[in-house]
Amino acid sequence: MARLSAAVIALQKERQRTTKQIEQIDAALAALGSLNSGGRRRAKRHTLSAVARRKIAAAQRARWAKVKAKNAA
Repeated sequence: MARLSAAVIALQKERQRTTKQIEQIDAALAALGSLNSGGRRRAKRHTLSAVARRKIAAAQRARWAKVKAKNAA
């Protein structure tokens, strides 16, 4: 019976030690989290209209045509 009591006491001590370590880890993560959140916020992304996408696509096709014409010559 004495062995069982000693085992229970050892497990309780181990549990307390582990709990203390978890609290320290949580504190460290909280500190790191607060450092990260103070940075710049990400700008909202704006969607392009269909007309704008067509203009961009046409300009890119013209650029590629120019490059291909230069390489073909």
